[in-house]
Amino acid sequence: MTRTFLPLLTLVSAMSALPTQAQSMTDYDVLIGSYTQGASEGIYRYRFDSQTGKLDPQPRQVIKTHNPSWLTMSADQRYLFVVNENGPGGKDEVGKVSSFAIDPKTHEVTPVNQVLSRGDEPTHSNLSIDERFLFVSNYAVAPDPGGSLAVIPVGKDGRLSDVVQVSNDHGASKVNVERQASSHVHSAVTTPDGKYVVASDLGADKLFVFSYDGEKTQPLQPAKHPIVALPPGSGPRHLLFSEDGKQAWLTLEMVAEVAVFDYHDGEFKLKQKVDLKNQGVQQKVGAGGLHTSADGKFLYVANRGEANQFLVFAIDANGQLKEIQRRHVEGIEPREFSLDPSGRFMLIANQKSHQIVTVKVDPKTGMLGDTVQKLDFDSPSDFHFLSNK
Repeated sequence: MTRTFLPLLTLVSAMSALPTQAQSMTDYDVLIGSYTQGASEGIYRYRFDSQTGKLDPQPRQVIKTHNPSWLTMSADQRYLFVVNENGPGGKDEVGKVSSFAIDPKTHEVTPVNQVLSRGDEPTHSNLSIDERFLFVSNYAVAPDPGGSLAVIPVGKDGRLSDVVQVSNDHGASKVNVERQASSHVHSAVTTPDGKYVVASDLGADKLFVFSYDGEKTQPLQPAKHPIVALPPGSGPRHLLFSEDGKQAWLTLEMVAEVAVFDYHDGEFKLKQKVDLKNQGVQQKVGAGGLHTSADGKFLYVANRGEANQFLVFAIDANGQLKEIQRRHVEGIEPREFSLDPSGRFMLIANQKSHQIVTVKVDPKTGMLGDTVQKLDFDSPSDFHFLSNK
């Protein structure tokens, strides 16, 4: 009896351990930014299971910081940079930017330092390809002094230095007297080849293209073709490049459209515009975030306002879009969203209904499926998954 029982017990223990080991391979940490004028305290680190598509009910870590509404990660995931928005309901009187270190083994997040953004309502940031500089978009709700693009040096240890360059002479279209009385820089992204930085200015109805030289103290200079004029009153928000850098998609927030461009060496050529609005329905709209699937075959775009929808587009060989689905976000104001590392789930930050909603994704068709989780979370705004190592 004893001779047979012990091996059997060992075998059972080994078999029971296998699912746990397999399960751990599907676990990811995800960092979640938020607005802190309510119950939220800053950045949260949660466990996400890419088998079930669910976040744990309780966070693994809470990092207290003011209004970390946008998260930017270094390529090696050792450092996290966040904008700290000031503005209505906020405790800070000025915009700031914070740096955090991420332990590569435990994913524990610890503060490095914080600097002023030299503008109001910093709402977006992006790193240069060489990671020497962080480009911060100061949206600035009030028309005076208006929005700006700030350039912040980044040390090899993730430490931020004071702003070394500010671009704020962008003008304003004033088509919408409330929202376009001055410049409102909503995002600034680096081109895939690292040669240019492109700022989307909602207030000016323009893209501003800068040449980038990381060897210079002030690395940005107007490019040979420095301005891309957009339809009056359209309000450009976020720009996304294809992986090969030959196409780009831009959300036009105020008219709920996506502009499609051919791109080459600092020049943009508009070739398509697609409408996100529900035809025949009078609704407030607001084109927001946009992301492609990992294989680059599908584009997901948020339309906020009263529509609160995701639109799914198939991307053809030339980067043009064909709508294949509309789906409600099951909440209000999808501030941002992210596909999980498996590509089978989408996490949605429904800011004004205070929930993170997770829905299934079919990687083959691109279609959004059933909802798998609704997690109460005060004012979520952005996500970043951390890779398993």
